[in-house]
Amino acid sequence: MGEQLNVFGEPLVECGLDPVTGFFREGLCETSPEDLGSHTVCTVVTEEFLAHELATGNDLVTPRPQFGFPGLTPGDRWCVVAARWAHAYEHGVAAPVVLAATHERAADIVGLDRLREYAVDVPDDPGSLC
Repeated sequence: MGEQLNVFGEPLVECGLDPVTGFFREGLCETSPEDLGSHTVCTVVTEEFLAHELATGNDLVTPRPQFGFPGLTPGDRWCVVAARWAHAYEHGVAAPVVLAATHERAADIVGLDRLREYAVDVPDDPGSLC
């Protein structure tokens, strides 16, 4: 699959291992042609974001042990579908974003400016966000 990059053009950093996130459940927001939803935005989920997702049919809070999914709680880091994050953004409930763990493809779908608005990590060179 090759090395996948974040929105800074650098190697992706881990998004989350507790619970284990990512399309491939390896802790990274990596993607592939099989990832039709583009699980590329690394978020720190909030109560408002989780409630919005539940209301729109994406239940991220109910545990699903048969799939190894414990259910999310506020503060968990999770790779979310870029279009779902954008929808939450449009409704004012987007979750904070860990840019270093967000796949570069997310910027194509959501827009880097939107992602930067919700950034919870700042690079050593903030000028790289421009």
